[in-house]
Amino acid sequence: MLIYKIFRRPEWDAFRAEGETLGAPVDLADGFIHFSTAEQVTETAAKHFATESDLVLVALRAGDLGPALRWEPSRGGALFPHLYRSLSISEVVWDKSLPLGATGHIFPEGML
Repeated sequence: MLIYKIFRRPEWDAFRAEGETLGAPVDLADGFIHFSTAEQVTETAAKHFATESDLVLVALRAGDLGPALRWEPSRGGALFPHLYRSLSISEVVWDKSLPLGATGHIFPEGML
């Protein structure tokens, strides 16, 4: 199962340069890295990145993240994947630009 993380371009560039990340400022504040499932990611983009256009969508395999990945209730009581350790660039399956269109973010074809 793939799970997804949305990065702002500078966050993604830093992650790639350093080889690992503890996430964005919200992740650092909460003490874990926030992810979304395919069913959750469009709402995540709309809620937290509504006006941002220079984003990168990153996919990871949930099963590869080990016991530090926990499924916890969040928005509306739905279970969201949260990672309680740093994330390595080697764990990224793919990354794609997430542009902002006239009616919201444009997700990669076939992903949703």
